[in-house]
Amino acid sequence: MSSTASGKNGTWRNWGGTVAARPAREVAPASVEELAAAIRRAAEDGLKVKAVGSGHSFTSIAATDGVLVRPQLLTGIRHIDREAGTVTVEAGTPLKRLNVALAREGLSLANMGDIMEQTVSGATSTGTHGTGRDSASIAAQIKALELVTADGSVLTCSEKENPEVFAAARIGLGALGVVTAITFAVEPIFLLTAREEPMPFARVLAEFDELWTENEHFEFYWFPHTGSTNTKRNNRSAGPEKPVGQLAGWFEDELLSNGVFQVAQWVGRAVPATIPAIAQVSSKALSARTYTDIPYKVFTSPRRVRFVEMEYAVPREAVVETLRELKAMVERSGLRVSFPVEVRTAPSDDITLSTASGRDSAYIAVHMVKGTPFQRYFTSAERIFTAHEGRPHWGKIHTRDAEYLAGVYPRFEEFTALRDRLDPDRLFQNDYLRRVLGA
Repeated sequence: MSSTASGKNGTWRNWGGTVAARPAREVAPASVEELAAAIRRAAEDGLKVKAVGSGHSFTSIAATDGVLVRPQLLTGIRHIDREAGTVTVEAGTPLKRLNVALAREGLSLANMGDIMEQTVSGATSTGTHGTGRDSASIAAQIKALELVTADGSVLTCSEKENPEVFAAARIGLGALGVVTAITFAVEPIFLLTAREEPMPFARVLAEFDELWTENEHFEFYWFPHTGSTNTKRNNRSAGPEKPVGQLAGWFEDELLSNGVFQVAQWVGRAVPATIPAIAQVSSKALSARTYTDIPYKVFTSPRRVRFVEMEYAVPREAVVETLRELKAMVERSGLRVSFPVEVRTAPSDDITLSTASGRDSAYIAVHMVKGTPFQRYFTSAERIFTAHEGRPHWGKIHTRDAEYLAGVYPRFEEFTALRDRLDPDRLFQNDYLRRVLGA
């Protein structure tokens, strides 16, 4: 279900229920020309402009009281270039539809995040990523971009054309213009073997470097109040295909990961004292399994339990120490945390405001079920992350401002200078961008 459905009174809400906005008007352009006209009209009327995707950001990055641009008519594949190994896709296309369409053509992205409800432009503009030793975020797989800037003109960029825009606009936060099309690098479809298995937290930390080095894609979930984790290793495989059986898949992915988990969250919310006991059961419910399938069926999984999330990228070499501090904080605090902590990695990339810009990174994500007070947990976690020069995910809850971010992003001023050039009158401004980029 898309979360961009408006309420009866024209209120837009995000998926996590953390943000509501009442735009002055909404537009759903069917072409780049229509979008450009809507942007020019907004400027004439003195209204700000924001494009929304599927509302999967927990921050107010997409909120506006001006003109809300809905992308649902700007969808579909424009062009596949098999020789160059690229696909050009309209900005409003959901990742799910892109993945299915590419698979039908015998193609795939090299890496992706773990959910695929987002639009391609929403996902890339906020730096959505999966986990990878060598392959990086979705934005790092972009080969060219088309966007409509504040004066209503269409600008295309790539490594060769407008390279300074390309460096920044791949993760542009919606601050440089409205993205209308993205060209991704794709490759012939391949198989991945996933190996999921429980592993003690202490062992994962002790062997983190080997687990990271020996696997193309390594990630794990730690269950607070326990010494248990569930690890997942994805590596390319020669086959044969051996998907998760339908019944087993329903039991493990739907019943355990969504159904029983949802009930556990309800109980935990009603009676927080039960959370450590529930965590012990949850962490043991998931048994080891191995399966082999096409990439999007291995990388992604359904997420039906609604939650709020904070995620920070820390330098990869700091991840073990950061996690030890996080565990000590949870144990000391008396907090009751019912949602696992997710840990992933990404190689350094060359995108100006990418959370992995210029440094090999590890991601630590903390979650709370929707409707539970999360401030104390997130504030304590954030204190630990920022002590390690952490960079917050642009689409997830954090309290950082431009002053802090300028200190952890060496190329921060390069981005703000480009924004001054492309959007001098701040047509694409909102409260969130004012906070993270400065006025």
